[in-house]
Amino acid sequence: MTVSPDFSVASTAVTAVLGAYLLFGEPWLGRRLYGSLARRRDTEPRALVGYFTFVLVFWWVFAALAMAALVLSPGMAAADLGIAAPESPMSTAVVIVLVAAISVVSGRKMRALAEGGRNVPGLASIQAMLPRTARERRLAIAVAVTDGICAELVYRGLLIAFGVGVLGLNLYAAAALSVLAYAVAGLYQGRSGVIAFGVVGVLFAGLYVSTGSLLLPIAVHIALSVRDLTLPVPEPVNSYPTYAPTPKGSRP
Repeated sequence: MTVSPDFSVASTAVTAVLGAYLLFGEPWLGRRLYGSLARRRDTEPRALVGYFTFVLVFWWVFAALAMAALVLSPGMAAADLGIAAPESPMSTAVVIVLVAAISVVSGRKMRALAEGGRNVPGLASIQAMLPRTARERRLAIAVAVTDGICAELVYRGLLIAFGVGVLGLNLYAAAALSVLAYAVAGLYQGRSGVIAFGVVGVLFAGLYVSTGSLLLPIAVHIALSVRDLTLPVPEPVNSYPTYAPTPKGSRP
């Protein structure tokens, strides 16, 4: 995979501001928002609906900014942001089918553990986001799909292009920078969240760099997010510590 994005002054400014927010603002805001949700989850029936609505608007605004950066740069092609067919469509299709199957199987196992009162690693850190009603479940799926599309466009497509085209980094250094930005978004889940986001960030960046397209990382991201955000609540949210309102993104 090779990209040679030619950012205009306007798109450079837009992306620089967005990148600065992702590195420094997103971890703080995400932690505040999730902490607030966790404190209100059991006492305010619409707390999760409001949280999910904010997340949906938030991510589509960021996706619009990423597309604005592309439109404002006449010398940049859509492929520079990963908006292109994968280099090996057949292999990509096979991987997508395998990932979907693995997500379904692992999701059923995790659901069985949660419903049986058994520990599901990592579930406690996102339990305030787990749906309890049909409406919340529909919103959770919408958030998972939105997160997969928009986060990959911003973190992988735009940030890697910015690293190469503006910062002068090689492709792999730019990918590493995108992984760092994505990892700190997991701060709302604590230290384990930063590590988990870093690990999956490496996976998504690797899928993007190896295929030259955002299609595969988006598909994998959506499959994992849908699996996790539709698991049952293992026990009451208030049985776990919540974060103080001082210093995310599942984002937010």
